[in-house]
Amino acid sequence: MSTATRTIRIGSSNGLHARPAKLFAQAVKDAGIPVTIAKGAGAPANAGSILGVIALGAEKGDYVTLTAEGDNADSVLDTLAELLTTDHDE
Repeated sequence: MSTATRTIRIGSSNGLHARPAKLFAQAVKDAGIPVTIAKGAGAPANAGSILGVIALGAEKGDYVTLTAEGDNADSVLDTLAELLTTDHDE
């Protein structure tokens, strides 16, 4: 089983609040593999949990680190990275 990690800069102008967090957490659930998200040196949270994602308090321009474990971890993180770098508040 492979593990992949990516550090991504948040693109939504209002950060990871309710709407982008919901889109992101749903995409994680749809991926079907475990994914965690961490802000800075903070403890990793379950990326599939909307509350866990919102609780990070990630704002526009903050960097978060995603870690995924599974057969298609790289492609899953590519998809999730695209979600996080897109501004869903436009």
